[in-house]
Amino acid sequence: MNAPTPAGTSATRAPATNALRAEWIKLATLRSLWITPLLALVLTAGVTTAVGAALGDKDHNLTDDPGVGIFYGLNFGQAALTCFGILLIGQEFNTRMIDVSFTAVPRRGRLYGAKLALGALVGLAVGAVGTAGAFAGYAATVPAEWDGPAFVRTAVAGVLYQTLLVVLCLGTAALLGNLTAAMGLLVPSLFLLSPLLSGVPGVRKVVQFLPDRAGQYALRYADDPAVAYGHWTGLLIMALWTALAAYGGLRALRSAK
Repeated sequence: MNAPTPAGTSATRAPATNALRAEWIKLATLRSLWITPLLALVLTAGVTTAVGAALGDKDHNLTDDPGVGIFYGLNFGQAALTCFGILLIGQEFNTRMIDVSFTAVPRRGRLYGAKLALGALVGLAVGAVGTAGAFAGYAATVPAEWDGPAFVRTAVAGVLYQTLLVVLCLGTAALLGNLTAAMGLLVPSLFLLSPLLSGVPGVRKVVQFLPDRAGQYALRYADDPAVAYGHWTGLLIMALWTALAAYGGLRALRSAK
């Protein structure tokens, strides 16, 4: 008679590993999924390099605060990352393939955890390569001193910001249970509403606590006296928003019919 398998062994971990492997196969085989992280890389590093080459010695905004110049391309690359995070689960909602996923992995928390893990890993990889490319492109094209004490913090924040953004968008898409609704909420909020409102006196005091505004403040070298928190605190605020979205997505997924 075989002895029972102790808890915590590879046998008990296998379903979670299988769920993650299945999500990786989806990513590798669906063009709409794997092309968006690649596009984010090209835009983040490529736009920074192109703008630096064209305006590096003319636009003082790129040199007064190197964080602005280094992550200029991220303003475009994060659009692709936002779509990637939403598509990771939103695409399955719209095609009703989510029902097949629920059948294959009946424990919805495990399925959702696999999607979150894959999204975070891809976001981390894209963040690391994209940030390195942006720094290299800036250094090659902009005549500025940018290796000061904020260098490490800005580089780390650049990687984490992109990781958190993917998870935030994935969690929001799971919470809404609809790809179109998630796109309609996140894309205008991150790329239109939030940047515009941040320039409105009075309203800025509230808008600065939105996830994208707080996270992007961590990318800057210089302090802004109008911002009520520090650079690392800004990244923490974004992390809290991300955790809230991820938890909301879990609750919604568990109650979905």
